Amino acid sequence: MLKASYYLNSDVVFLAKDLIGKTLCTRINNTLTCGIITETEAYAGANDKASHAYNGKRTNRTEIMYSKGGVSYVYLCYGIHRLFNIVTNAKDIPHAILIRAIYPTKGIEEMVKRRGVKFSNRLCVGPGNVSQALGIDLVHNSLSLTGKEIWLQDDHVQLKESDIQVGPRIGVDYAGEDAKLPFRFWTTNYNFE
Repeated sequence: MLKASYYLNSDVVFLAKDLIGKTLCTRINNTLTCGIITETEAYAGANDKASHAYNGKRTNRTEIMYSKGGVSYVYLCYGIHRLFNIVTNAKDIPHAILIRAIYPTKGIEEMVKRRGVKFSNRLCVGPGNVSQALGIDLVHNSLSLTGKEIWLQDDHVQLKESDIQVGPRIGVDYAGEDAKLPFRFWTTNYNFE
């Protein structure tokens, strides 16, 4: 399990890249599901026009972003999708990382059942699909990521620098110039064995 101190790094962009290859796990209703993180997006808080906390915005929904790093931020998108984010940095600095895709490794049968689809290489691609496959819902907002329900671990997946691609975030055109920031990281090298 990643230590609580891991999430306190002040560089959210570094962490978003570093999370590629780490394993995200859930134990929900006593069922273990895990997957290797293959796509992330960084959101750099109050100065980032794409962030829910831009300009110091504090609402009931975003208040969790101001917590000390190492907790979950789960919110409803378009009234349909539950999106799982990792809060990072020190208390009152609202950085977060959206998990956009994982490569399923454990509990795949349960993931397929939760998603209600046949298995494919797109099973856990897209942030709403990730949460659905892992059983993450709004009740999992503000959970410690060093607990027994949701956690991250380093299974020592070896990725070369060239395996990780960088580009702008998806679906944040409203953020103007900030939409073009190279804050999205992904890998298509799924040779994790």
